[in-house]
Order: sequence, then C-alpha cells, then structure tokens
Amino acid sequence: MRHTISVLVENKFGALTRIAGLFSGRGYNIDTLNVAPTQDPTASRMTIVTHGDEATLEQIVKQLNKLVDVIKVHDFRDGEYVDRELALVKVKVDSESRAEVMQITDIFRAKIVDVQPKTLTIEITGNESKVEKFLDLMKTFGVVDLTRTGKVAMPRK
Repeated sequence: MRHTISVLVENKFGALTRIAGLFSGRGYNIDTLNVAPTQDPTASRMTIVTHGDEATLEQIVKQLNKLVDVIKVHDFRDGEYVDRELALVKVKVDSESRAEVMQITDIFRAKIVDVQPKTLTIEITGNESKVEKFLDLMKTFGVVDLTRTGKVAMPRK
C-alpha cells in the first residue's frame, strides 16, 4: 500500500541525508521525495511517498519523529489531503501529429512551454493519475525526455 508522509524539518545541513539514511538503513523504499522551503525560512517540508503495510508505516513515522531535525510528521490518509505533481514532457512531433498532441494537451489543461521543429515540451500538473494518463497518451507519439517532481501534498484542514 502506498503512503504519503509530510515531514516538517529544520533547515539544517544534513537533514535530508539523515532522513534518506533512515529509509535506506532500514530497507524502506522511497518512491518519490520532494523537498522545498515553507513560509517559515527556518523550515522545509519534505513530501515522501513510500509503500508498505500499516506496521511498516507506523515504524517509519516513529523513527522519523526520533530524528533531531524533524519538527513534525504527518501521515496522510486518503481524502485528508490535496496533492499535485508536475511533469515536463518532451514529445516527438511532425507536421501530421503536432495538432493532435496540441489538442490532447488542451484537453488535459496542460501547457506547451517550448516549441521546436521536431518536438514540443509540455508542462502538466495534477494528481498522479492524471499525469500517468497523459503520459500514456504521449507514449504513442514518442516521449523524447521526461522529468517529474514527485508528489507534493497539503492537508485539507
């Protein structure tokens, strides 16, 4: 089962290394990891997506709470949070496929951010499912390059 964990950490040298080390040292896998500053310049928020059963997740949360630089850990349950992901996708196009790629991009409310003679670079944001569906459609045209941010999440309340 996949879990989304939000970790508020102090902006101190080595905090990310210690948290990543906790996961690797105990054999837990990180599916995605996103770190960015918050409105407080002394803190950053890490959004970690991992998988495991309830007992594994409980152990991860306990271990995170023991780390010195960790301010707060929140294990998000389904429906308790809003999440988004950003992907940049470079798609192969020719004169015949360009209009179709642009139409699909429009349907998904994505945005073309770069136009080249043989490629289009598209920015798409949304939940993981939306991004995955868009990428599946783009595979038929040929994905030249791809980068994704991983999930970011905030509680609804």
